[in-house]
Amino acid sequence: MTISGVEQAGRVLRVLHVEDSDLDHQLILAQLSRAGLRIDMERLDVLPAVLAALDRPWDAIVSDYNLPGFTGLEVLEAVKDRQLLTPFLLVSGEIGEDAAVAAMRNGASDYLLKNNLARLAPALLNAIDAVDSERARRAADDELVRSKQRLHQLAGHLQTSVELERAAIAREIHDDVGGSLTALKFDLAWIDRHAKEPEVRQRVAAALETVSSAIDASQRIMHNLRPAILEQGLVAALQWMTARFERRTGIEAALRVGEERLALPSGVPLVAYRTAQEALTNVSKHSGATRVDIELSLDSGVLTLEIRDNGRGVEAGDLAKERSFGIRGLHERAATVGGWVDLSSAPGRGTSLILTVPLEADAIDALDDATDFDKDHGNSIWGRA
Repeated sequence: MTISGVEQAGRVLRVLHVEDSDLDHQLILAQLSRAGLRIDMERLDVLPAVLAALDRPWDAIVSDYNLPGFTGLEVLEAVKDRQLLTPFLLVSGEIGEDAAVAAMRNGASDYLLKNNLARLAPALLNAIDAVDSERARRAADDELVRSKQRLHQLAGHLQTSVELERAAIAREIHDDVGGSLTALKFDLAWIDRHAKEPEVRQRVAAALETVSSAIDASQRIMHNLRPAILEQGLVAALQWMTARFERRTGIEAALRVGEERLALPSGVPLVAYRTAQEALTNVSKHSGATRVDIELSLDSGVLTLEIRDNGRGVEAGDLAKERSFGIRGLHERAATVGGWVDLSSAPGRGTSLILTVPLEADAIDALDDATDFDKDHGNSIWGRA
């Protein structure tokens, strides 16, 4: 027999023995002691006392099957109802095959006959080791969940910090750079009005053109950093973005909205705007598309934004690259407002990016079944966390 974690630890095992025969109790205790185990075993044979004892910590429970007024299966059921992660061994003098199978199905770790206790110590150790491993696995899973939560919180904090920094830079550009360029433009215009020499006026005209381009560039940078047009609503901002994208790239772009006026919670318009901005940037850089369609809708308390193109599509492996942060960033940004991003694509058949944000608590349950169906039948390569 291999040395278990319990034996290596050398700990005293606290065992609850549900047994009405003191002689059988002493036999089992002697059997475990002969196997070299350090046992602290308490015998109980009244159901209320057994149920009360379940509130205390035990390394294992060893139970007879037939007891005065109850059975070992009732004790096992109580262990399950309380969601106790405690090994349960059924040790009986008379137990039919059906009862043994029922006990194992209900979560018993093992069952043995009283006339053959040679396997009791190994069975007890194996059951305790299995539970210890399960506790360690659950603790690791819980820590992983907490770690993911901390990462989500950090990502949300970073997204918020980035937006605040962008807003601060945009204000500086507007107040300092923009103001200085505008003042310079007025001065150049004054020089142009009063200059007599053609060479001077020619130079001034060139300077005015350069300053005008710089002003346009600063305004474009300010819009990218902090879209002031969002103050006019998400729909207006998307209309401006779509028209500007089409003029800049030559790619045909169309926007379809379900409602012109949307009352959205704080933070949601900016998330939707940044999602569309990132998606359109990817379309212009990587897709080779000739058309992109943007659709915004609000239905049953759920805001949906879809950006769909007819480009070359995205390979699933592209998203697995170590430095593929664009879509991951969108996913984390969406999580800050309780939403998520799905990306569906097929080579040569374009790409569809969908942002979904439930705006009402009861809208999430209605979405779960539909989301599961889409994942089972669609070609999503990036979904909810």
